[in-house]
Amino acid sequence: MAREHYDVRGKVAFITGGSRGIGADAAKRLAARGANVALFDIDAAEVQARAEEIGSQAIAFGGDVTDWSSLEEAVAGTVERFGGIDVCVNNASAIQLTGTLETDMKRYDLMHQINTRGTFLVSKMCIPHLKLAKNPHILNLAPPLDMKAKWFKNHVAYTMAKFGMSMCTLGMSAEFAKDGIAVNSLWPISTIDTAAVRNLLGGATVAAMSRLPDIMADAAHAIFLRPSRETSGNFYIDEEVLRAEGVTDFSLYSPGATGPLAGDFFVPDEVFANSPTNVKSIY
Repeated sequence: MAREHYDVRGKVAFITGGSRGIGADAAKRLAARGANVALFDIDAAEVQARAEEIGSQAIAFGGDVTDWSSLEEAVAGTVERFGGIDVCVNNASAIQLTGTLETDMKRYDLMHQINTRGTFLVSKMCIPHLKLAKNPHILNLAPPLDMKAKWFKNHVAYTMAKFGMSMCTLGMSAEFAKDGIAVNSLWPISTIDTAAVRNLLGGATVAAMSRLPDIMADAAHAIFLRPSRETSGNFYIDEEVLRAEGVTDFSLYSPGATGPLAGDFFVPDEVFANSPTNVKSIY
């Protein structure tokens, strides 16, 4: 791949799930490097607070990624404020790690509506504007399509919904290649210290074995600097992206860790095997 890099200064990023965690951190990172950011989240008060922290480079929209009208308003408002959209980040996601018999159908529907349908809809709304951009990117916070039964057997509903996001990457990257729109997925090799980890995936114990959201934000930024026509259809792993950029010291992303980091869901075995850092699969 050509090593030409683009600048994000003045570019516009539309980010779902922007009120906290990876979405908020990515927005702060991009704004610090000169980009304008539109934050979209169902928690209107929280996402407004994040935008105010960033300042004039940010705008906030409260709304549901499953709702066409609220998204239409947010996308139109972003274009009106900043003049276009260069980057679309599908970060919003719902999770419930339950088996088939324990999964309430309302929760099943929510996961599929937010994860798969939301990713599809947000992308669909942004693509007409991305077609006009110089170096357009869609980035889905979604895992590699590692089709092994171990990822399905304990929480088939969640895995289906999350892999639906990944299938958007697979299909849209080919569909919009002629338009020069890069469509990629990004996934962490380790668990990330977010509310989901602290509330659903092991609490403080697993959080202490996790990296900060900063690593995903930095990896996303690195992807956005790559030529969109040469960088599409990939299922990126955060650590691998940054190693390709010359990063060798990852300790700043897990300053409190004293032992092995916990490997995340859906990471193929060969990724762990090829990583020189102390990340261990727990699945």
